[in-house]
Formats: sequence, C-alpha cells, structure tokens
Amino acid sequence: MIIIRTLILYIAVLTVMRIMGKREIGQLQPFELVVALMIADLAAIPMQDTGIPLLSGIIPIIILMAAQVALSYISMKSLNARGIICGRPSVVVANGKLVEQELRYLRYNINDLLEQLRAKNYPNLADVEFAILETNGQLSVIPKSQKRALQPVDLQINTKYEGIPLTLIIDGQLNEQNLRKVNLTREWLVIELHKFGIDDFKRVLFASLDTAGQLFYQLKGKPDGGRV
Repeated sequence: MIIIRTLILYIAVLTVMRIMGKREIGQLQPFELVVALMIADLAAIPMQDTGIPLLSGIIPIIILMAAQVALSYISMKSLNARGIICGRPSVVVANGKLVEQELRYLRYNINDLLEQLRAKNYPNLADVEFAILETNGQLSVIPKSQKRALQPVDLQINTKYEGIPLTLIIDGQLNEQNLRKVNLTREWLVIELHKFGIDDFKRVLFASLDTAGQLFYQLKGKPDGGRV
C-alpha cells in the first residue's frame, strides 16, 4: 500500500513540476520556489501517514499548480503585475561605482557582492561597468569595454555561421527525426559509417552532424572519435 501511494504521489508531483515549466533551482522566482517547497511538503504528509486520504495530498498540489500557472501567465502579460510578483532587477554597480543606496535597501553587503563578482571571474571591482542583481538572486555583470574579452568584431573579422550540431546517434540509438531536419536519410548515414567499417548503429556511442556537413562519431569502448 505504501509503495503504491508513494508511486502515485511521485508521478503526481513529477507531472505538476513538468507542467510548471523547466527551471533550475537557481533560476526560480521567489513565488515559484515557495510553490515548489509547499508541493514537496504536501506530498510528504500522505506518503508518510497512510491514515490520510491520498486525495488530501493530491488536490492541494493541483491547486498550487493552478495558482502558479495563473501567476506565471499574469506576470507574462502584465509588466506591473510582473514587478509585484517577481520584483525588479536592482543595479548595484553603475558606471563603475557602487550604488550604496541600493545595496542598503537590498541588505546586500559588499563582501557578498565581491564574492559573486569573483565567481564571475571579475576579482577587481574596477573592471566592472554595471552589476545587476536579478530577480532570481543571480548577479549579471557587464565589464568595462577595456576589460571585456576580445571579440572577432573588434578586429573586424567576419566569422562563419556555426549553429548547433544535430545529434544523430546516442548509445546506438538512431535519431531519425534529426536526420529528416537536414533532409538526410537512414541510408545516407549507413553509407557514411560503412566507409569507416561501421556496419551497425549499435556500435556507435555518439554521432553528430555540424552545420558544415561534417559527421563526428565515437565508437563504444573507444575514446578516440573521428570526422567524416
């Protein structure tokens, strides 16, 4: 009985979290974090106490999910509501200077700011033009133009489009949907791999195709890959 209740609650919580959207813990807005914590507590109570009806845990979880989805929709449609629900980003460094009033309002001390700047690879505050504390608590840093990494545009160099390589095979399993995206067929891939003595997809740990048409592959049990 306990096993069945646990599995039902697990599936319910997993379904609810999927409906609520994909977010890392560090990217959750305050109201989203509160909902996630409450859902965890609501699921734990009927899971531990078999005397509590299962619906007593599932119904509040569904209500919280509906409230979270509604708040997310409202915040997406209304800037004013978004400011109330999620808050607004706070500029803590502006034009290379600490914004003392904002730091005091946020109760955000300078040591915490310096720690986060070091984590972003900016150990020297003098290198920072703007630092913005986002609504999810993460710090966004805009360095001074003299301190930013060199970009091809700085040297007036034109670069080619790279795009994202398409995964074709993972652990021996062929992704035919990605093949269709680039107007290629299973037969084409068979011929290309056969050139290298590979006669079975199951032998391939990973294979991908980049936007230049180069095929990368790696066989199972062999760390060295290859390009076609």
